[in-house]
Amino acid sequence: MLFERTAISKKPDELIKLELQALKENDKLTPDLIFKDPYFLDFVGLKDTYSEKTLEDAILREIEQFILELGNGFSFVERQKRMIIDGEDFKLDLLFYHRKLKRLVAIGLKLGKFKAAYKGEMELYLRWLEKNDMQSGEETPLGLILCAEGNNEQIELLQLENAGIKIAEYLTELPDKEMLKQKLHSTIERNKKRLESHTDLSEMKLD
Repeated sequence: MLFERTAISKKPDELIKLELQALKENDKLTPDLIFKDPYFLDFVGLKDTYSEKTLEDAILREIEQFILELGNGFSFVERQKRMIIDGEDFKLDLLFYHRKLKRLVAIGLKLGKFKAAYKGEMELYLRWLEKNDMQSGEETPLGLILCAEGNNEQIELLQLENAGIKIAEYLTELPDKEMLKQKLHSTIERNKKRLESHTDLSEMKLD
């Protein structure tokens, strides 16, 4: 289940083998190996209607469980990280640091479906962190936008990987086990087909 929820599982089989081999030989983690989809936030105890602020408060109350769900290597840095840009106040929901990746990880919490506008907002936060908070020896910051539901076509068209941004759904209530397995497998198959079609198009261009 952990493997199926990591971003690496959405890649073609050959790329998965190469990344796992690199991990085995060099103990080198990549962002795709640490980010999951979906994230199970059932421990926050939220049901039905809630706001982004309520979700954030609930996560902070259960910060230990949230870090365990994020995975090994994450350290909490700050909530509502304040950034002043052009004299205007901006606030990032949650800021973490990943020890092995040596990167700050900005997390945005969103209700409902993913919207294209979220990309620009996260890019702004990442570039500010890169300029003002990144320390010597660190890699460029990464962004994780947690949404109640994804918009797969928008996510694909925006090419978020190139911007260092990951999108993942979160669940505040665990669904039936069989339904969950079907959802995970269908997501993996959809992403594999998308990546394979891109590979076929690239090969056609080369021909």
